[in-house]
Amino acid sequence: MANKISLKNDYPDISKSIELYNRSNRLIPKHSQTLAKSPSQFVFGASPIYLQSGSGSHVWDVDGNEYIDLIMGVGPISLGYSYPKVDEAIKNQLNQGITFSLPHPLEIEVSEMLRDIIPNAEAVRFSKIGNDVTAAAVRLARAYTGRDQIILCGYHGSQDWYIGVTEWNKGVPEAVQDLTYTFNYNDIQSLKDAIDENVAAVIMEPVTFQLPEDNFLQQVRQICTENGSLLIFDEMWTGFRISLGGAQEYFNIKADLATFSKACANGMPISILTGRWEIMKLLEDDVFFYGTFGGETLSLAATKATLEELRDKNVPAYLNEKGAILRDGYNAIARSLGMEYTRAEGYGYRSAIEFDPIGGTSLELKTLVQQEMIKRGVLWGGYNTMSYSHSDEDIQYILSAYEDTLPILKKSVDENNVKGYLRGATIEPSIRRIHNFNTRPKKRK
Repeated sequence: MANKISLKNDYPDISKSIELYNRSNRLIPKHSQTLAKSPSQFVFGASPIYLQSGSGSHVWDVDGNEYIDLIMGVGPISLGYSYPKVDEAIKNQLNQGITFSLPHPLEIEVSEMLRDIIPNAEAVRFSKIGNDVTAAAVRLARAYTGRDQIILCGYHGSQDWYIGVTEWNKGVPEAVQDLTYTFNYNDIQSLKDAIDENVAAVIMEPVTFQLPEDNFLQQVRQICTENGSLLIFDEMWTGFRISLGGAQEYFNIKADLATFSKACANGMPISILTGRWEIMKLLEDDVFFYGTFGGETLSLAATKATLEELRDKNVPAYLNEKGAILRDGYNAIARSLGMEYTRAEGYGYRSAIEFDPIGGTSLELKTLVQQEMIKRGVLWGGYNTMSYSHSDEDIQYILSAYEDTLPILKKSVDENNVKGYLRGATIEPSIRRIHNFNTRPKKRK
């Protein structure tokens, strides 16, 4: 029988998931279109591999097992699965058409909404994924400043300008790699050390899982202004979550350009570039950034409906309030057990569960927690990612699952044998690195 949401579950039967996994061998690299959804990011043999459906905050895998979802599509599901108002907007637009031969009025309507919501949105451009708009922002910055180098902090996708400075840099010319460097979050000196008159832009996630300290973001803004470099906020995670107007509104800082995706359309594929008109107007004649599907209407209709719900129901406040209960509750459980080696960090809307290497590697500790949370009916990838559909009952249940799971982790650590408790291979590291790599421009040998 398929698992329901219960602390007394056995590990789920995932026979159909395994069948599908085997069909994808030598057909779909990494078995997924998204690294964060790949089987390599989940404990193989104990975790579902394929999901079939979702409703609210719950999902069902292809074997019929039910879970409370704490991943939420890796971010896009801000309201909840099968959210009626958004789905109805999509259906209504579907009856009229999807992609047309001329622009559609929704392009203006949604742009006007964004102008009213996002502090720097004097102009707007739509695309499909975060990669698109961050790359466009970098290109615009180079065109506007006449400079080539980029300084970054955070994760910014798979385009050459960013991925070339990570361990996944095969296929990126060294000349491209030499144009990008990094600085560390909450380390203003590392930015001062890296920036010079050749830097076109500083692009950063305004919030990682650390909270900005000592007016860090204000200092970054000042340094960019003084250096003549543009400040780009990558708001894939903060946009419409930390505040309706994103980090710019929350911290009262205007970026020159900002990029958004994920939360704004409740799962439909759309990304957004906003910025000052004097920069964005370069898109008219000087900088080419167009795409056939930028004005695709189902995603725009979903965005309009989602933004209305986020605004009218003050969803960001809900996400932060309810998510803080999970974050603080996790930390209280860990403290009560004397487990100083694990903690939840971040804002309420999305907190990360961190592990120090003790009794096993950090990834082994994370794998064990994932394995036991999934057994108890919580789809867990190392984060508490909130949606508007997560109810008080969901939150209390998740805390109960943590109360069940953390003593198992403690026992495995006390025995110095975390790996011995795993029912499958340890999950692989993700690409997300935000500290201490390629931080100073250096001549290559």
